[in-house]
Amino acid sequence: MAKSPTQRKQEQRERDKLTKKEREALLLSRRIVTDLYHNTDNALKRSMARAGIEEEQDLISRLIHGADRLTDKQLEKLIRTT
Repeated sequence: MAKSPTQRKQEQRERDKLTKKEREALLLSRRIVTDLYHNTDNALKRSMARAGIEEEQDLISRLIHGADRLTDKQLEKLIRTT
């Protein structure tokens, strides 16, 4: 069942009271560390500039969620290297 605006605001207030570590422990599923080669890093920076996104994590999260909405065929076509 969907939460009411009042419930969402109350949860936000409760989260705002938490320290950064407590908030991360509550929300964070896992941390991924990735080494990027120069061309990949340049592609990331270009994509961020094109999208007007300033944080790498924001763009990567949006790309993951966008890929998740694709059909299997669309995803295969997108990530195919040949």
